[in-house]
Amino acid sequence: MANSAQARKRARQSLKRRARNFSLRSTLRTAIKRARKAVAAGDKTAAELVFRQSMSVIDSIAGKKIIHKNKAARHKSRLSARIKALSA
Repeated sequence: MANSAQARKRARQSLKRRARNFSLRSTLRTAIKRARKAVAAGDKTAAELVFRQSMSVIDSIAGKKIIHKNKAARHKSRLSARIKALSA
């Protein structure tokens, strides 16, 4: 356990930060799942709408450095490729 006041405060802060990061990461996963479900449904216009919303969430979370920017780009790229494949 933390012995100094500073260490106790850092422990409190890290717990709050962990809870916030966990919540944001959950939001990210939900947004990605929604986009994948929309693609699986086969409706391209609905999938594009959900994809735009998901892109916003992904960019937001990458901006907060919850995930790396390259990981965010990879998610967006793969979702975009699946949507493009719908028309073919």
